[in-house]
Amino acid sequence: MEYVQLGRTGLRVSRVVLGTMNFGAEVTEQGSHELMDAALDAGVNFFDTANVYGVDDRKGYTEEIVGSWLARGGGRRDKVVLATKCYLNAANDGSSIFDRAWPNHDRLSALGIRRAVEASLERLGTDHIDIYQFHHVDRATPWEEIWQAIDVLVQQGKILYAASSNFAGWHIAQANEAAARRGSLGLVSEQCLYNLFERSAETDVIPAAQAYGLGVIPWSPLHQGLLGGALRKEREGGGSRTGTGRSARLTDPAVRAQVQAYEELCAEHALDPGEVALAWLLTRPGVTGPIVGPRTPDHLASALRAADLTLPPSLLTALDTLFPGPGPAPESFAW
Repeated sequence: MEYVQLGRTGLRVSRVVLGTMNFGAEVTEQGSHELMDAALDAGVNFFDTANVYGVDDRKGYTEEIVGSWLARGGGRRDKVVLATKCYLNAANDGSSIFDRAWPNHDRLSALGIRRAVEASLERLGTDHIDIYQFHHVDRATPWEEIWQAIDVLVQQGKILYAASSNFAGWHIAQANEAAARRGSLGLVSEQCLYNLFERSAETDVIPAAQAYGLGVIPWSPLHQGLLGGALRKEREGGGSRTGTGRSARLTDPAVRAQVQAYEELCAEHALDPGEVALAWLLTRPGVTGPIVGPRTPDHLASALRAADLTLPPSLLTALDTLFPGPGPAPESFAW
C-alpha cells in the first residue's frame, strides 16, 4: 500500500480510504468487522465514517460498529487514522437525518460541535478523533465561532485536525483565511463528489484545496455504480444498494451510451471498469485517495487492485475525451 501526506500535514495516510457508510445498513456488524480487518491487513490505515451513518432509527450505529471493532484491541486504534463528521441531525428520534429535530442538535454552532464530538467519541469508544470533518458548510455560524470551538477541542486532545466535506472553493478560502487570522491550522482536507462522470470539482474546489494545502478525498468514485460495470451487471441481473438509482439513470439514452462506450474502452484494455475509475482518480492532481465503500470482500479486493493499477497514457487520453472535464476557472466560463 502506498502512503502519502494528507495535504500540508505530516500525517501519512493510505491512498485507499475505507468508507463505512454501508456498515450497519448494508453490512452486518460481523461482516463490517471482517472488512475492516481485511483492509487493515492490506495496509489501509484511513477509515472514514460520520455521526449519522447507520439506519433511520439508529443514527450513529456505524460509529458504534467501528467502535466495537476498535475495542477488540490488537493495536487497531493506534494503526488507524480515524475520520468522522458532524453537521447533520444525529438525534435518534426516528426523524430523517435532514430534519431539525430540536434547535442545536445539528449544524456548526459551538454548542452543536461540542455535543457532536462528545457523542461520536462515546460511540467510537476512543478518546480522540484524528480528522473531524464538517459534513456541510454552515452559512448561519461565523467561522470565528467554529474555529474557537475547534481550537478548544484540539487543546483538549479530543480532535487532532479539522476538515471539510462538500465545500465550494470559496468556502475553503473563507474557512482557512479565518483560521489564519487566529493562528490556527485550519482545514487539512476536503471530501468532495468527484469521479469521471462528475468533474465539476476541478473548476474551483480542487484548485482551492491545492492552494491552501488541503488533501482531496473523493466520495462516490463510481458515481453510484455507473462506473462499476453497470451494463454488465444489468445483463447479469445483478443488484445493489444503488441499483434503483443507477437503473433510473441508465434510462437516459445519452448516459447509457456513455456508459456503454466506457465499458467497451475498459474491455479493450482488459481492465475492470470499477478499477479503472478508481485508478483514474489516483492520477488526478491533488487527490489523496478515493473513499471506497465495500459491502463484500470482493469489493474491497477490487479497490485494492485499483490502487496498484497503472493506466496507460492512451487510456487516460481516451477517458478525457469520453468524460471531458470543465476546465479551470475562470477560463471554463470566460475567455
